[in-house]
Parts: sequence; structure tokens; C-alpha cells
Amino acid sequence: MIAVVLGISILVLAVLLDLIIGDPAPWKPWKRIYNLHPIVWLGQLTKKLEPHFKTCNATLEKFNGIIFALIIIATITIPTYFGLYYLYSFLGGFFGAAAYLIVALVIFKFTLCIKLETDGAIAVAKALETNDLDEAKKYAHFSRRDSTNLTGPQVGSAVIESMVENLTDFKLSPFIYYAFFGLPGAVAFRAINTLDGMVGFKDKEHINTGWFSANLDNIVNYIPSRFTMILMIISSAILGYDYKAAWQIAKRDHKRVQSRNHGWQMAAIAGALHIQLEKPGKYTVGDPIEVITHDKILKSLKVRDLSIVLCMLIVIPIIVIIGLYLPCLWGLPL
Repeated sequence: MIAVVLGISILVLAVLLDLIIGDPAPWKPWKRIYNLHPIVWLGQLTKKLEPHFKTCNATLEKFNGIIFALIIIATITIPTYFGLYYLYSFLGGFFGAAAYLIVALVIFKFTLCIKLETDGAIAVAKALETNDLDEAKKYAHFSRRDSTNLTGPQVGSAVIESMVENLTDFKLSPFIYYAFFGLPGAVAFRAINTLDGMVGFKDKEHINTGWFSANLDNIVNYIPSRFTMILMIISSAILGYDYKAAWQIAKRDHKRVQSRNHGWQMAAIAGALHIQLEKPGKYTVGDPIEVITHDKILKSLKVRDLSIVLCMLIVIPIIVIIGLYLPCLWGLPL
């Protein structure tokens, strides 16, 4: 029963902690604080290690990419599991549980990103509402695209696309892997997702060393991404948006996006809000029935937030079952 209480408490408190303090923004004046974030450290470690696994032989370089990815994942996952296990074992009883709770919720919080994204999306919505395009463009970094020549609707599209992608990557997938495998599972997922974001590209530099990381991310996000799409459609129905179109457009347009997983979420939100999402020169998703305005960004936030709540309600029973019968998966000697 202690494992169940700890499991649910860590989930809820980590979300509340993120909603209260968020993450340091990657824009000034918080750049120095941003560089202290553990995920930023992980990204820097990835950058430094990757060159050591490059060779002139493509086949060998792909094999090296497997070793490289496993080293990065193990570097943070194994210490997390055994660190929590021995922390609880050494202190024992109330103090062991209290220490486990504090350390685990802080680490779990770093696998999530809710407040920072919310603040950025609201800032863009306010800027678009007042037709301040230059201000809105400051936050388009979320989508990793050059905002120089983007129109207002295109900036809004970039923010909405990023929001629904991150709904899986920084919210629901960590929830799901935490529920089944505890904090080590959430941390392992964050390492895999970070690897994909750093080296999972098909350019000349990363095509071999990053192929395993990219495919591994596709695998671990395969079910969560589709589960996210389902929750988004349910949320759209609850909020009074066009849930039927969300499903129809998701089926029709999800393959237009290069990502095997994120196209489902993008197409679903496009259908629900009657908008067309666009990455200039790359793809369009949905039908341009209505223009993307500040209001569409705020509605997307509502869909995202309700999907988070629904997911938490779904994973809590899983946490109860695992906590009662397999707490060893979480690094708990109970």
C-alpha cells in the first residue's frame, strides 16, 4: 500500500510542481538558468559523445549508433533505479518513503513540461490578438522552424503543432511509462525522446549514428501517440468542438506529416478546430475552413489540458495495480 500512495503522490505532486515553477525559458534573461536543466545536460552529453561513435563505415556506424543510444539511456536510467532502491532501503520506514517521494517527484518533474509551453502559447495568442507579429515570432522556437517569413496564421500553426506533439512527448508518454515502470521508465523515455531530438535526423551527419535513436523513439511513442489522439478526440467532444471531424481528418491526413506518430495528433486538432496546419514547403494538415487566430491557440490549450487530466485519471488505476503487485519495477523494495 505504501508503494501505491507513493506512486500516486509522485505523479500528482510532480504535475503540481511543474504548474507552479515550470521550467526556465530558453530565451533571455533566463539563458543561464536554462542551461542548468537536467535535460539540457543530457542533450549536451549527447552532443559530446556522438562524434566518438562516427566511422567511415556506414554499417559499423549504425551499430555504433545502437551502443551510443544504449549508453545515454543507461547513464540516467540505471542510477535512477538503484539510487531510489538503496535510498529507500538505507533509510527505511517513514524517512525512506519521505526521501523517495521528494527525490522521485523532483526527477519526474524534469520529464514533464506544461507551464513553460502554456506561457509561450498564451504569449503568442496575446501577440496575435493585438497583431504584434514580431512579438509572436519570438516564441516560434517551440516548433524548431525559422519564423522570419511566417505569417500570423503560420506562427499560430507552429505553436499548435508543437503543443500537440509535446502533449505526447512531454506529458502523456512520461505518464504512461511512469505508471508501468515507475520513475526509471519515465526517465528512460525522456532519454530516448531527447536522443531523437538531438540525433534522430536523416541528414548526412546523423543518418547512421541517429537511426537507432529515431526508430526507438518511434517504437516507444507508437501506442502513446495514438492514445493521445483518442484522448484529444474525447476532450474535443467534451469541450463541444468537432470531434467527428477530428477523427475523420486524423485518419485522412496523419500520413502527410513525416513523423510516423505525431501526424495523428496534428490532424486530430486540425479537424476539431476546422483549421489547416502548415509547415511551409513541407506539409499541410486539415482543411482551411477557419483562419488560425489567437482563439484557436487557446482552444488547443483547452484540448491539451483536458487530455492531460483524462490521462492522469486513466493511469492512476494502473499505478494502483503495479504498486500492489510489482513495486520492484519502480525501485521499491516492498
